[in-house]
Amino acid sequence: MKENEHLLIVDGMALLFRSFYATAVTGQFMINSKGMPTNGVQGYIKHLLTAVEKIQPTHIAVCWDMGGNTFRNDLFPDYKSNREAPPVELIPQFDLAKKATDFFQLPNIGVEGFEADDCIGTIAKREHPKKVTILSGDRDLLQLLDEHIDVMLLKKGYGNYAFYTYERFYEEYGVTPQQFIDVKALMGDPSDGYPGVKGIGEKTALKLIQQFGSIEGILENLSLLSSSQKKKIEEDLDMLFLSRKLATIHCDAPISWNKEQARWEPFLDSIMECIEQFEFKTLKPLLLRWNVHKSAGLLSNER
Repeated sequence: MKENEHLLIVDGMALLFRSFYATAVTGQFMINSKGMPTNGVQGYIKHLLTAVEKIQPTHIAVCWDMGGNTFRNDLFPDYKSNREAPPVELIPQFDLAKKATDFFQLPNIGVEGFEADDCIGTIAKREHPKKVTILSGDRDLLQLLDEHIDVMLLKKGYGNYAFYTYERFYEEYGVTPQQFIDVKALMGDPSDGYPGVKGIGEKTALKLIQQFGSIEGILENLSLLSSSQKKKIEEDLDMLFLSRKLATIHCDAPISWNKEQARWEPFLDSIMECIEQFEFKTLKPLLLRWNVHKSAGLLSNER
């Protein structure tokens, strides 16, 4: 990538799920004339376009989970086994979201056996030393932060983000993004179904990594821990190291993609066709505003 190029990597799964549940709670499934619920997809697209309007990237890639088990299930069969099946109104929107992304002429990226996070990490690290911004609602992706990679975490509403750089993360947590993996290993992740060390929460995990630097540093200094902390860690050593493997985003997923396919050009005719075909009525006002911006050269990287 050239020096002035800026890649936006979108966590499609995070945007789709967030958008679905934001409206499903009140029964607003936005069913079109074909009987297809569209609430999640419409929200996903609105989040995507709002972020594009804000940061004006030159390239965009959208990453997805592919469904089924991943290598993490091979390591730990109970990984994410505590999650309920998606609601019936959401299931058809997985394919619909990818079809909409196709209309935007952006690549849908996913690899069997890997999660969207692994695809995001692989692309982000592969594009060094250029500018990369990750859009998600998943705090796990903060471990990817470095001097070239920023993360925009969705907050309530549209266009509201917790914007993280490497420096902000360190100031807030007192550990580096890479050390955050060891914090996760200690505290576990109930949403992903792995326990870490039982009885150690985020506050204690952060304190231990701040003090000793790593899991290995903690193990070398067990005598300095309280008797309770020492006992908990010694009893859960195997799970501690397994949890670190589960928490680590793998940046070597076998992704084959052409960067030029991710070049962002707002093909408004194709986007409008998508909106008309799938009856994305809530997006029409946004597209009208985009037409004005396009005529002013604000959305095609004409800087």
